[in-house]
Amino acid sequence: MENKIYDLLNLIRQNKGLVPIINYNPTDRLRDDLGFSSFDLAELTVRIEDEFDIDIFEDGLINTVGEIFEKLK
Repeated sequence: MENKIYDLLNLIRQNKGLVPIINYNPTDRLRDDLGFSSFDLAELTVRIEDEFDIDIFEDGLINTVGEIFEKLK
């Protein structure tokens, strides 16, 4: 599961012209550390929902990589 999330995060980063990240930390913030915009977060939501059949933003905002994993557990 974690590798798939990392792949999705890097796919979105690459689409923005950013270099992939090799090592993510649970405390990495989606906006501030990874450079995601609101549009990127919407794309991430759709991709995760398609892959895992869950809306990670259903109960509110997700701010960090670690929060994504918590929602998927």
